[in-house]
Amino acid sequence: MNDPHPQPLLSVDDLHVTYRTRRSVVDAVRGASLTVPPGETVALVGESGSGKSTLGLAVLGLLPEGTETVRGTIRLAGRELLGLPDRRLRHLRGREVGFIPQDPKASLNPVQRVGAQVAEALRIHGLVTGAAETTERVGQLLADAGLPQPARVAAQFPHELSGGMCQRVLIAIALAGRPKLLIADEPTSALDVTVQRRILDHLAKVTAETGAGMLLITHDLALAAERAARVAVMSSGRIVESGPSARVIGAPAHAYTRELVAAAPSMTSPPAVETPEDAEPLLTVEELRRVYRVRKPTGGHQEIAAVDGISFTLARGGSLGIVGESGSGKTTTAQLLLRLDRPDAGRIVLDGADLAGVSPAELRALRRHVQPVFQDSYGSLDPTFTVARAIAEPLRAFRVRGRAARVAELLDLVRLPASVRDRRPAELSGGQRQRVSIARALALTPRLLVLDEPVSALDVSVQARVLDLLAELRRELGLSYVFISHDLAVIRQVCDRVLVMRHGRIVEHGRVADVFTHPRHPYTEELLAAIPGGDRSAPVETAAPSSLTSNGGTP
Repeated sequence: MNDPHPQPLLSVDDLHVTYRTRRSVVDAVRGASLTVPPGETVALVGESGSGKSTLGLAVLGLLPEGTETVRGTIRLAGRELLGLPDRRLRHLRGREVGFIPQDPKASLNPVQRVGAQVAEALRIHGLVTGAAETTERVGQLLADAGLPQPARVAAQFPHELSGGMCQRVLIAIALAGRPKLLIADEPTSALDVTVQRRILDHLAKVTAETGAGMLLITHDLALAAERAARVAVMSSGRIVESGPSARVIGAPAHAYTRELVAAAPSMTSPPAVETPEDAEPLLTVEELRRVYRVRKPTGGHQEIAAVDGISFTLARGGSLGIVGESGSGKTTTAQLLLRLDRPDAGRIVLDGADLAGVSPAELRALRRHVQPVFQDSYGSLDPTFTVARAIAEPLRAFRVRGRAARVAELLDLVRLPASVRDRRPAELSGGQRQRVSIARALALTPRLLVLDEPVSALDVSVQARVLDLLAELRRELGLSYVFISHDLAVIRQVCDRVLVMRHGRIVEHGRVADVFTHPRHPYTEELLAAIPGGDRSAPVETAAPSSLTSNGGTP
């Protein structure tokens, strides 16, 4: 007879974690308690700084230097983990506890091929015995993680893969030892909705087949509601609410949970203000093409068209979204628009000037009018620069006078207090850093911003504030946006027109309301169906409320 109350796979009770910094002592986790039953997924949600990643690292025994105190209990299948020697913990990691970290690019060895890194996870725990078996298992793990042509991927280096593909490599590594418990820290934040769905379906299949449990750390409430049986909401180091996901997300009792739910982008929210049909075009792209030579697993190279003859226009004051899977050509298109890469064919006409064919001197002058905002606000800001110096950098490059006054004006424009001007990026929150990036992009009064996943690394509440800011700036300054995102709810909120890309080509384009409501291409239908909380052909444990449909990003 089955035990109606089986022993929890993971039990965290009254956990406290305190860090000591140069300036203060930080209580990162304060009396947190949760359980993960065998075969179940429990989601831990909250904003950056809430303590959710620290809790996950405490389970793994990977808390950073500077951790002052750790007390409470952490039991895996009844065995206490706190106080175990490093040797014992190293044996547990990978075999009994798998970990999918948040940052794929930083978590893979940049000078080692992907296949070798997956093979290492197998060899460390004695799971393979020979070269042939290793090659077969590596290929199977990469295929299971949703990577096409696994043999080719195994032969590549991380920098040759997209961020989403790198994340799938990390998932393959985490599942190599078939662990009892999987700790997934934003495991799909870099993935588009269709790949996210396949990955999460695979993780659900693994947990169902093996009886493994999963602690899903995320700020995507729709994802938590759809994929987790239970949800725990964390704020300021404490778990403020927990229970069945349908109740916690559908009818939250705590004010903080209600705030998170209200801030989540939704496919039912009103679309962005549309530009008139007869508006003058600012940007015209004609038959744009970019081909790369990539290494073949059997030797030699092959040509892949990352962007394959695309054409579109952007009206002055308009906002154009570009959506599609990893590898669809979205980011390559952004790099071509910014002239960080040269097209092999085609034209990019900005206000009558062809960016693809101008001289270096002309290109430098045109850079004033088209500016980028990147996904990684920390990586795009010099860590040694103060906020004021970072914002003033383009002004200095173009010898603009009155820089101090302009910096003050820009800080006010992006709703940042003057007190941050002397801070450095490490002293700012993710949302503050992204606002600094936006201020720097606006410094030279550009006509066009190219935004590549600008809010995917932000919590839902911070994301909402940044999206509101971008909408306000578009109205106030008459800016035009090319907005790249894998989050269709964000595109609906910010853009009036959208392109759907696949394999370097545009498969559908039009008004956001039309494309998202009445898609004509099967691939667009697939994207919309894969949104957490949307219609799905396969049943899930818990359905998200119909108003909460997004695919979020990284805290």
